[in-house]
Amino acid sequence: MKIKSVFCFFTLLVLVACKHPGKQYANNDSYNTGTLSFTADESFAPILDQELYVFKVSNKDADPKMLYRNENDALRLFLNDSVRVAILARNLTPDELKVLRDKVLPPEVNCFAHDAVTMIINSASSDTLSSVNQIKAILNGKAKTDKNIVFDNPNSSLIRYLKKFSGNFQFQQKNVFSLRSNVEVIKYVSEHQDAIGFISYTWLLDPDDYYKSYLSKIKIVAIKDENNADDPNTYYRPSQNSLAMRQYPLVRDLYIINSTGRPGLGTGFASFMLSQRGQRIILRAGLLPDSIPTREVTFSK
Repeated sequence: MKIKSVFCFFTLLVLVACKHPGKQYANNDSYNTGTLSFTADESFAPILDQELYVFKVSNKDADPKMLYRNENDALRLFLNDSVRVAILARNLTPDELKVLRDKVLPPEVNCFAHDAVTMIINSASSDTLSSVNQIKAILNGKAKTDKNIVFDNPNSSLIRYLKKFSGNFQFQQKNVFSLRSNVEVIKYVSEHQDAIGFISYTWLLDPDDYYKSYLSKIKIVAIKDENNADDPNTYYRPSQNSLAMRQYPLVRDLYIINSTGRPGLGTGFASFMLSQRGQRIILRAGLLPDSIPTREVTFSK
């Protein structure tokens, strides 16, 4: 009788565990159905919102949830196993890869687009040209300037990129400020003639109404790379062409990183973004897709 009671008790435990699995381990999604939370760098919300919209229209039973965060917070969510799909402006480091492999969750990493870190100024400013060495001098406090330098967020991927780019990992100059978002940078520069802003190019391509009016009051700075032996004297603004030809010097790659360890909604959305249709969305939005879609032209007599 006791043996039977013990057996029934453990059977009940198994049934309860199967019925109420842990949230992060519940496999209630498939390639194109169900719900799954992703985390993404908030710098790329405009382009990712377009990808999400088309993916959901095409897959009525799929509901991927995008948690937009600054890079540090997005990475923390991902590595702590709160979410298993991350969209970032960099690849993982060896130490970060080890964290996932130790959990037996080796990630699938795919580059899907290329973004331009864009330098903007007030429309009343005449300083429409700059250079790689000039920008490095400004970020290192070695250039004489009365301009205020503004960024989106102290924990953003853009700040990390520019720190690595300049070799200055502190940014303690009195004229350097962090705001809260790319839109706040655009707004600040549009209202201050003495400002220089750095933002993701994606925020300039298809602006929403709530900040579109600011764009008429800013200008994009053209940049030359005097260290480029092949083309040291030509200034380039960000564009699909200057990114594709590797002429614009401030470029960063965008990655989707999937560590779900199974074919599910994470795999489905990643495959969609890498497909010709997903890449065409990036192309039409104005960024550079990692794989430029082909265009078929039919000639008739």
